[in-house]
Amino acid sequence: MGHGDDLAIVDAHFPAVSLAKRLIRLDGIDAPAALQACLRLIPLDTFVDDPAARMEVVGDPDQIPEVQKQFQEIIDHEEGTHWPLAKLERHAFYERARRAFAIVVTGELRPYGCVLIKKGVVLKN
Repeated sequence: MGHGDDLAIVDAHFPAVSLAKRLIRLDGIDAPAALQACLRLIPLDTFVDDPAARMEVVGDPDQIPEVQKQFQEIIDHEEGTHWPLAKLERHAFYERARRAFAIVVTGELRPYGCVLIKKGVVLKN
């Protein structure tokens, strides 16, 4: 995975098998835990306006489900700053996930437990 590539972390309901170029299964892990593990290894891309995005709730795009609130808390903590989650309409999210480097399907059962992150440059410390 290179900088600028997208990674989709999705719930168990997402059509990952039919959309993924590369499929990674984490069936026993919830989506927030998968996001946290990924962000400990790769930073968000700071060269774009929206390095992380969530799937909008159909019919109520401004609603933020609890699982997505957890995503925001994890991003803020792991990045050390506030990177607000952009929102994508459901089919736009599917299309971006289809083009992602990989889709990580989790055991997350809560609806809308889906997030896209854009990988930044990993700097040596």
